[in-house]
Amino acid sequence: MRRSVPFLLAFLFWSCGDGKYDAVKRSAETDSTANAMPSTVTAPIDLASYAFPLRLIPPAPAEGNDSLQVHWSEEFGRLEVRAGDHFGVNITEGFGDIGRLKADLGRDMLQKNTILQEEPDRLIYRSEFPDGDLVYIHFFRILRVGDRIFEVTDAEGGRYTEADVNGMIEAVSPLPPA
Repeated sequence: MRRSVPFLLAFLFWSCGDGKYDAVKRSAETDSTANAMPSTVTAPIDLASYAFPLRLIPPAPAEGNDSLQVHWSEEFGRLEVRAGDHFGVNITEGFGDIGRLKADLGRDMLQKNTILQEEPDRLIYRSEFPDGDLVYIHFFRILRVGDRIFEVTDAEGGRYTEADVNGMIEAVSPLPPA
């Protein structure tokens, strides 16, 4: 009997866990819905509360977009804004190096990357996996505000059309001077 007590205690502690997993899961669920806005929002959104001197014009609800979700990721230092399946942008402060992105795309051994549009402040490209069904349209845009540089990209995991990408590029702009 005395030998079974340590095993019973070890099993009890193992089955209860330390509570960290549940806390992280609850926090993630709360974060993803805490900033959800009604789908009727189409007025520009001031992103200054996230330390970005930018504004975002969300897509119209008639375009099949769900409620707007704004999520700050401390781990990656980025702001993610999503609205349905056809709108998702990531905003980070960075270097704005399109040349480096193009070099990375050229070295990609898994995907075939084709540049569709290139301007000094933006790049739109198509990524194709060897399987012809997996084609993704991506973008990278640079916004300069004062001495700060912001990078706006498409959110991960989305399948966007060129029209979606063009809409996302134009949705984020610097705040007008006060």
